[in-house]
Amino acid sequence: MRFLFAPPAEPAAGLLDLPWREPLEAWDDDRLVDIRQRGLSRHVVRFVAESGKVYALKELDGRLARREYRLLRKLKELALPAVDVLGVVVDRGECADAILVTRFLEFSSSYRALFANPRGGHPTDRLLDALVELLVRLHLAGFMWGDCSLSNALFRFDAGAFAAYLVDAETAELHPSLTDGQRGYDVELARERIAGELFDLYAAGTLPRSVDPVGIAEDVVRRYEALWDELTREEILHPDDQRYRIAERLRRINELGFDVDEVELVDAGEEGSRLRVRTCVAEPGHHRQLLYTRTALSTQENQARRLLNDIASFRGHLEQKFGRPVPEVVAANKWLAEVYEPVVAAIPEELRDRLDEVEVFHEVLEHRWFLSERKGRDVGTTAAARDYFRNVLPKVPDELTLTANKASKRRPVSRD
Repeated sequence: MRFLFAPPAEPAAGLLDLPWREPLEAWDDDRLVDIRQRGLSRHVVRFVAESGKVYALKELDGRLARREYRLLRKLKELALPAVDVLGVVVDRGECADAILVTRFLEFSSSYRALFANPRGGHPTDRLLDALVELLVRLHLAGFMWGDCSLSNALFRFDAGAFAAYLVDAETAELHPSLTDGQRGYDVELARERIAGELFDLYAAGTLPRSVDPVGIAEDVVRRYEALWDELTREEILHPDDQRYRIAERLRRINELGFDVDEVELVDAGEEGSRLRVRTCVAEPGHHRQLLYTRTALSTQENQARRLLNDIASFRGHLEQKFGRPVPEVVAANKWLAEVYEPVVAAIPEELRDRLDEVEVFHEVLEHRWFLSERKGRDVGTTAAARDYFRNVLPKVPDELTLTANKASKRRPVSRD
């Protein structure tokens, strides 16, 4: 039996004494936990809570396990949204497959949990937008998924939207770049699988009767093609409006959550110049990086955009109060100490694992706007937070998202 673990190796130490030589389905260990919001899987999948973290263990053919282990490591190198692989256990005996070990994505949900517990209306559009964006990111990196579906992704709340993460790379392939045929194959598979998953939800009564599974699945193709075209198409620019048109194109790409790596202008003769834009393949970075440099807060992209807007508003308040310009770094630090941290510190202890702290703060800002509209005046962040903690946060279903703390309290009885 051999353990292959990606560095750092410390997190794996506590897992070494698990009963690796036994079939995963037969394990009986106090560290096993049941994840109710898990997706569907064609393999035996169990979850283990160790040292305050949750790990997913998937039993599959040794060759496929090694391959998925390598691909997930490569995705991490490329900073693409995917689960973090810890390692793979191989050569467990003649009758035993390998076991792939990944870190469970905290504060994430399966699409089934999100449909069963909708917040802010049914999440069909938001989930599909997140999944299409993930697929486009993978394709820009030369990564053909081969099994794109709602079941093979996990979703995190991101300031009212969702961010999608790949959780299954068994059938994936990594190339220097993808042909149109490879991309088309991936998108067609996604269309078929998503239609089937939506029909399952329809049969279970968790999909609104007004939603057409086939129509939604077809719309996935249209969404993908529109996003791919915006990010990759070439266009002819007249010399007189080159600067404006380039700036407009880059702004649209940034608003979609992508960064621009390179802009190329090729002389096209009398027509003008041909604009080629190379888009970065990494996770959305512009707003996240900007917020991190100012506050050291690690967030999703939409969350970062929302918090940066609040910092800008706070900066305007300070400049009006002091009657002079306030540097961005000063405003960001005062906002962190006087606005953000007091709200986070006030989250009731028993509700801290409902949503991540940044998402809670975002929802407090939304709640402040709602209360202020209703009362016809600004109620302030402190009052809005108190009302949100009393009337809104307790209603977030406990089973909607998972943290290691919640998982460690659950009795381990999950067998597929």
